Amino acid sequence: MTAQDYGIVVAAHGSRDPAALEEVEALLALMRARSPQRTITHGYLEFARPTIEEGVRSALQLGAAPIVMLPALLFAATHAKNDMPGELAMLKRQFPSVDFHFGAPANLHPAFLRLAQQRITEAEARSSRVIRRAETCLVVVGRGTSDPDANSEVSKLARMLHEGLGFGHSYVCYAGTVEPGVGQGLRSAARFGCERMVVFPYFLFDGRLVKRIYSAADELAARHPDIEVLKAGYLGPHDDVAEVFLERAREGLEGRAAMNCALCKYRVQIVGFEEQVGQAQRAHHLAVRAPSTGLPTPPPAPAVPKPYEPHPIEAESFRIIEAGRDWSSWGGAERRVVQRLVHTSGDFDIVDDLYFSRGAADAGVRALLRCRRVVADVTMVSSGLKRSLLEQLGMEVWCGVHDRETRVMAENTGLTRSAAGIRRAWERWGNEAVVAIGDAPTAVMEAVRLVREQGWRPQLLVGLPVGFVGTRECKEALRKCLQVPRITNRGTRGGSPWAASVINALLIAAVDHLAGASPP
Repeated sequence: MTAQDYGIVVAAHGSRDPAALEEVEALLALMRARSPQRTITHGYLEFARPTIEEGVRSALQLGAAPIVMLPALLFAATHAKNDMPGELAMLKRQFPSVDFHFGAPANLHPAFLRLAQQRITEAEARSSRVIRRAETCLVVVGRGTSDPDANSEVSKLARMLHEGLGFGHSYVCYAGTVEPGVGQGLRSAARFGCERMVVFPYFLFDGRLVKRIYSAADELAARHPDIEVLKAGYLGPHDDVAEVFLERAREGLEGRAAMNCALCKYRVQIVGFEEQVGQAQRAHHLAVRAPSTGLPTPPPAPAVPKPYEPHPIEAESFRIIEAGRDWSSWGGAERRVVQRLVHTSGDFDIVDDLYFSRGAADAGVRALLRCRRVVADVTMVSSGLKRSLLEQLGMEVWCGVHDRETRVMAENTGLTRSAAGIRRAWERWGNEAVVAIGDAPTAVMEAVRLVREQGWRPQLLVGLPVGFVGTRECKEALRKCLQVPRITNRGTRGGSPWAASVINALLIAAVDHLAGASPP
């Protein structure tokens, strides 16, 4: 194939709103920038010029052949299934020597889910208020068509964003053709009683319908001053949209239909489930599969954890630590934590700087056994946790510092990524987590702020960052944060290995408890 092996004619719906037409042209510019060797023209189905036929003629005059007609549509409804194929059939009769191909609509592409995530996060970041997503209703507004399959895709999108981003509620309505309409949908969503509503128009371009959606959101906000109504941006001309369109054009040329695994969370990164790409498949229904008797197989008895067995070198190290000073003032899980910190640092003197709120270590053990979730500020903390212990307890470890949403939040709020990750943990998990911060003083300060201002109550807050900027101050703020169990220290020493060691000590205590080797 040569560089100019085919041309693309982008077939858009058309609009009476000049802003919509300008955005179509802006998207074409992005596509041309990404594929400069290719002829890319456009035409409209209605309401504007050039027409689709005129777009095809322009492409042919520029020497492009074969031609891929690419619907600039989000879903396959009447326009994609009937109107545009009808246009294509007439063009084939007009230009019998030209090889025409038809591309698929964009559909629920993973890149569009990421872009939706970005638009929603940007809207939240523009607000001066900080409200958990559990207290937020996401309203997704679709175009609305006479095709129920296309309409159901909007509901699928809303559900994926609901679960992936952790919203308390979601609601779907439409800008036309099908019920509920925008006004009715927003009023219904308001009845959920959430503190915030995010209105997200799932549209490619600006236009009269998008403006109508935003006007309805403003009207609802005026009627319900107790609800913060945020207007998220639509997709718009964006590099991700341009890339998806070019991908669909290539597929159209090759005659390939979209696979039904395009949104499989094990194959591609889906918003909220990025870490599950490539995850091994494990059958979870074997316990109820019927054997030859036709009766259900009883579930296997749960495995009883074995007491933790340290490596001989580790055991010898702890024998030396036990004999190295008087530990009579430390008992239970606290003693395990302190001795493991000495083991990690190689320094007995750190003991004098450690601070435990009353019963913090025991509370941490109980929390690990109950909620089975650890939140870390950086990957070094999560990497330092003992895998065997996590697997025995079925523990989930979450660190959002490198997530796309964390980056967007940090860019739009001025938070560091570590602090933004802690805020996301609060939004996503609420109180059901043990939090371990070993790197960033800003993450400690954000956690303390959320505790004081938003009523966050994590099961245990471990704050042991290392360094010279803000380190002493954040630890002092944490020590004075009376609302939550907490473990910290004074001074500049600490770090991710320290935070991981605290959690490891608590994990060992939890495993030993389940194995019957220690009291609860």
